[in-house]
Amino acid sequence: MKKTTIVLFSGDYDKAMAAYIIANGAAAYDHEVTIFHTFWGLNALRKEENVLTKKGFLEKMFGSMMPRGVEKMGLSKMNFAGMGPKMIKRVMKKHNALPPEQLIQMAQEQGIKLVACTMTMDLLGLQKEELLEGIEYGGVAAYLADAENGNVNLFI
Repeated sequence: MKKTTIVLFSGDYDKAMAAYIIANGAAAYDHEVTIFHTFWGLNALRKEENVLTKKGFLEKMFGSMMPRGVEKMGLSKMNFAGMGPKMIKRVMKKHNALPPEQLIQMAQEQGIKLVACTMTMDLLGLQKEELLEGIEYGGVAAYLADAENGNVNLFI
């Protein structure tokens, strides 16, 4: 079986969307797919609602400054103080393109392995309760185990 691994490092809406489009496409072509979310890419896995957890001051600050979920992410280019995402979403709707939150749901339905980097979670003060249900947790060793036999390995 062919394997595709993607490291989602970026917290940009368009880059997260691209990662999930590629992942879903690879799964449709019978690839075993893993998306390893690290640093700002973890925001794609955050729940939109505020989840009460015990955190220190710095962890609370990181949590409040980072977007909750892919829907709240900005664009990598032409963000225009938040107007860019609104415009791209309008264009996507006009062309019947699936929004990233539906692409994430589709990925889970296709059995794509969504992994949250535990080291980054510790650094940014994110806790499992703040992330989507049905994801996995692991570090670099877990990613490398998947990528080692990968036919396609991408860094987004």
